[in-house]
Amino acid sequence: MDSSDSKRPNCLFQAQQQKVRAATSNVLTKFNQRVIQEMKEAFTMIDQNRDGFIDANDLKEMFSSLGSTPDDKTLKEMLAEAPGPLNFTMFLSLFSDKL
Repeated sequence: MDSSDSKRPNCLFQAQQQKVRAATSNVLTKFNQRVIQEMKEAFTMIDQNRDGFIDANDLKEMFSSLGSTPDDKTLKEMLAEAPGPLNFTMFLSLFSDKL
């Protein structure tokens, strides 16, 4: 393996980080304060373990509390819509694209 091969994973990571930053830049300016507060409440309800990120376990628990049991594949597909870890800013960004 030459030295350029060892740099590729770092370049891929940096490209992914840039994509995440671009997706979340200025997302807070797209909503008024009332909507942001409502979205924060929704995020907090989904973030069952209160770690600041929504993961498959959080989604599974949330759906279970609503009487539904989606399979792991469905949960992973839902999370794959986010270009990075699903924190509150990314959550807002995803919804700003859908609204």
